[in-house]
Amino acid sequence: MDIGQDGKDLDYSAGFGNEHSSEAVPGALPVGRNAPQRAPFGLYAEQLSGTAFTEPRAHNRRSWLYRIRPSAAHPPFHRVPNGSLRSGPFQDVEPDPNRLRWGPLPLPAEPTDFVQGLVTVGGNGDVLRREGIGIHWYAANHSMQGRVFSSADGEFLIVPQQGALLLRTELGMLRAEPGHIALIPRGVRFRVDLPDGTARGYVCENYGRPFQLPELGPIGANGLANARDFLAPVAAYEDGDEETDVINKFGGNLWSARYSHSPLDVVAWHGSHVPYLYDLRRFNVLGSISYDHPDPSIFTVLTSPSDTPGLAGADFVVFAPRWLVGEDTFRPPYFHRNVMSEFMGLIEGAYDAKAEGFVPGGASLHNMMSAHGPDRATFDRASTAELIPQRVDDGLAFMFETRWPIVPTESALSAGHRQQGYDTVWEGLARNFRL
Repeated sequence: MDIGQDGKDLDYSAGFGNEHSSEAVPGALPVGRNAPQRAPFGLYAEQLSGTAFTEPRAHNRRSWLYRIRPSAAHPPFHRVPNGSLRSGPFQDVEPDPNRLRWGPLPLPAEPTDFVQGLVTVGGNGDVLRREGIGIHWYAANHSMQGRVFSSADGEFLIVPQQGALLLRTELGMLRAEPGHIALIPRGVRFRVDLPDGTARGYVCENYGRPFQLPELGPIGANGLANARDFLAPVAAYEDGDEETDVINKFGGNLWSARYSHSPLDVVAWHGSHVPYLYDLRRFNVLGSISYDHPDPSIFTVLTSPSDTPGLAGADFVVFAPRWLVGEDTFRPPYFHRNVMSEFMGLIEGAYDAKAEGFVPGGASLHNMMSAHGPDRATFDRASTAELIPQRVDDGLAFMFETRWPIVPTESALSAGHRQQGYDTVWEGLARNFRL
């Protein structure tokens, strides 16, 4: 089915956590049952479960797929090189409390697709125990050809920073541009095309419970990310006999099997284990309209809960355009030490806590209880600024936050784009104490 080269005219189905349904051929989706004796058009019925069968209904994720060939029809998988991709447990280096910062990951000189361009920064937890996260950069200059990818280890939260991604998934297509995020659930196969020729960005591979919208508590029924702004794909299938390499990330390693056909052959589907697209500029920012700077938890877009209420295995946080109106308030993010560990990236513009050095495509890591906050130039400016209403719309930053320390990889520590001497940004914060 021809569904376009750049994906600019795609249709979507709206709503996070909904029971979506879609069919690329009218009548392909069975009515009244999931597994009829004979599925329409000679299709195969197959359930894809992202959670255990018996998890509570509100948390259960599964989809029924009606495909040209069943996923079970394939030869054995065999190990292939991991490249620069790593997984938890991270044991390259000992955990380090030092603050780290990197410039943008350089774009590759040789032909490199999305999977080849994945470079692991670090992470925590253990893929075999399904807890923790892996944090990756990607930099690519070549569309994936003749192969697809999936991760059995976790869901992929993709944050484009440069160049659009056309994500051709089993359930349909998503076009993710800088300023968007794309969420590919555990086990869903996809291929990445590059409409702009090159692409760069970030990935949080969540080994734990699937991302969900955070509870709103006293905020009430509305605010933060609205469920209706998340877009799921509509069915769009490939029907061909070209051989396809299916790359499966399993147990921290890459495995490959050559299929006699494209596995992106789902003609119809329904369920809740689905990919999503979300425009970060639609985030409904909440903040103080009196004084003080609220905790950054108010910027949480998605959260992966842990066994401790309120303590996330992973949070995805966005610092979206907003107004600052606090009176007698130091308006940039305050100095703090946090039990959570914070990996921050910058999609565009500037971040209001760092006057320089933190650039689009770059990243910083402030681990558990590592002190951080505004640099000297930002502190001086904010301490003397006239406190008129201020529109912050010249940057788009985000954060992967996690309950465990983030252990970097040796390659991330030795990378040429790591900024040495990051600690110097806090030099000059002199003694101002006066009696």
